[in-house]
Amino acid sequence: MDWRIVVVLAPVGLAASWAIFNIGKAALGQLQTFLNNREA
Repeated sequence: MDWRIVVVLAPVGLAASWAIFNIGKAALGQLQTFLNNREA
């Protein structure tokens, strides 16, 4: 595998994984809020 591909894709993959992590955290928070409001 060409090292230039890794150099180009590594920051893109890091940014994508960080975005997925943040979106997932926000989605779990909203889901918990929704479930808590439904029980009340």
